[in-house]
Amino acid sequence: MDSLVSVFETVVKSISDWVILAFDTASARSIVFGVPIKGHLLVEGILFVVILFLLSQKSYKPPKRPLTEKEVDELCDEWVPEPLIPSITEEMKYEPPVLESAAGPHCVINGKDVVNFTCADYLGLLGHDKLQESCTKALEKYGVGSCGPRGFYGTIDVHLDCEARVAKFLGTPDSILYSYGLSTMFSIIPAFCKKGDVVVVDEGVHWGIQNGLHLSRSTIIYFKHNDISSLQSVLENITHANKRTKKLRRYIVVEAVYQNSGQIAPLDEIIKLKEKYRFRVILDESNSIGVLGSSGRGLTEHFKVPIEKVDIVAAAMGHALATEGGFCTGSNRVIDHQRLSSSGYVFSASLPPYLASVAITAIDVLEENPNLITKLKENVAILRKGLSDVQGLEIVSDPESPIVYMRLKTPTGSLKGDLQVLQDIADHLLNEHSIFVASTKRSTVDKCKLPAGIRLCVSAAHTETDLDKACESFKKVTAVVLTGQ
Repeated sequence: MDSLVSVFETVVKSISDWVILAFDTASARSIVFGVPIKGHLLVEGILFVVILFLLSQKSYKPPKRPLTEKEVDELCDEWVPEPLIPSITEEMKYEPPVLESAAGPHCVINGKDVVNFTCADYLGLLGHDKLQESCTKALEKYGVGSCGPRGFYGTIDVHLDCEARVAKFLGTPDSILYSYGLSTMFSIIPAFCKKGDVVVVDEGVHWGIQNGLHLSRSTIIYFKHNDISSLQSVLENITHANKRTKKLRRYIVVEAVYQNSGQIAPLDEIIKLKEKYRFRVILDESNSIGVLGSSGRGLTEHFKVPIEKVDIVAAAMGHALATEGGFCTGSNRVIDHQRLSSSGYVFSASLPPYLASVAITAIDVLEENPNLITKLKENVAILRKGLSDVQGLEIVSDPESPIVYMRLKTPTGSLKGDLQVLQDIADHLLNEHSIFVASTKRSTVDKCKLPAGIRLCVSAAHTETDLDKACESFKKVTAVVLTGQ
């Protein structure tokens, strides 16, 4: 028994000596925040062993047992599926006015004739005799629709004629037609801008461009609305901060006349920056074709910039040309690329032939009657002058723009509040003064950051009486809605 005790004491003493030696070894000492720590290697070794032990253990899994029918029924009763759409709020229940006649400078709403400032019929060509005659003949010859995409059996000779007419009018080698105006931009942008490309875009672009950018999956960088210094700063950062810049495809996307502000893009300055930093420009001319320039050829003519300096020009034809669909124009290479890779062209049924025929006739009428542009500019000037002193509202659009855009001088502090005030003004104008205007509508997917406002689309077909009535009505309504007088 004594021998066993002696052996045990010897073993304990040996272990104790080893531990003391380990703690006193110079290499095992450490000073942390001024506190000496002995034997840190031993402690770390023990911790390492513990960690390895824990990692080697299998995770606990409760035994699998099939649910009983009662348990399944209880879970089904408790489960509440997520709604497919958000719950309907009072704001969503708004019913827009319904037209009971053709759109134009005047239309009928609820049996009452009203002056219409919501229709982008800038040249007053809706209902024009030559356009109606052209449409009737095309309907008799081709029928209502083509019933097929362009690449299969939907190409009709009038489509080719329209593309050639647009190219000739704008002075470009070729053009391509799209079936729907809004889809033009969100078909063109994904056709050129791919994942990995860099796209610099104005923060005020309309939803069609925003959607095209989203579909492209490109790297999107916004610059301040219509701010050349902001654009230059963004281009400078992209060019010098990215070592792979020379290998990236780079684009600048702008509107000629911004739908959300009525301002005109400074194309001459944009082209200078484009050439300096070696970017490509995609220009949406939907609200400028037939409006800007001495002959209505758009922003390039307005700034006297050769159209070949703009890489891609696109426009919806549902505005000044009084038809539907859209087009893109540019070099042969740009157009040929879209015929093979643009989903909106390849998979959609082609533009109804009668609409293509109307577009051709509209361009002919515009070239024969340049005074339409002069009349439009006169009407814009009259309306701007009459609305310049409206209480509580200010004009922010460009003097040359066919869109007279007004916003609150003193915002309510929230977009929802601004929209409600503006809609109240629009409702009073329609119900009490027979003036039909549109306040800004922003959907949940619209990322435009510009302030809300009231947009008035001026037409060459508006009379001076129409314009004077609108100005007087605005002054009376704002005095009631904004000040309560």
